[in-house]
Amino acid sequence: MVQKRVLKPKRVRLVPRQFSWVDQRLLRGRYLEQCSAAAWGLYLFLVVVGDFQGLSYYSDAATCRFLSLTPAMLAKLRGELLAADLIAYENPLYQVLLLEQQRCRYDVHPKMDKPVAVAAVLQRLVRGYDK
Repeated sequence: MVQKRVLKPKRVRLVPRQFSWVDQRLLRGRYLEQCSAAAWGLYLFLVVVGDFQGLSYYSDAATCRFLSLTPAMLAKLRGELLAADLIAYENPLYQVLLLEQQRCRYDVHPKMDKPVAVAAVLQRLVRGYDK
């Protein structure tokens, strides 16, 4: 049996202020630009299977089965998430990390007076950010 332990205690994931487990700072902090869509699929899987501290220990084989990945693809996607500082990993333990505050100064939607539809956010992502 794998013994879970927090890999980065100062980065334990917390419920963000907005109503969502998926932190809006992923967009505002421009994390979405750093990883492929497939890497975001792995990230979502880790968020879903993680406990209250963001910890999970699915084996590579189980993760590959769930996500229809090869071991090489999983290693590549995990590398993208590690490079973006979104997860910590010590085989077989994953920790989805709290996002760094200083990265989130850029605001995609400054001072919104009303909610924004998810479709509008996704369309903006597909088109790319204004540079």
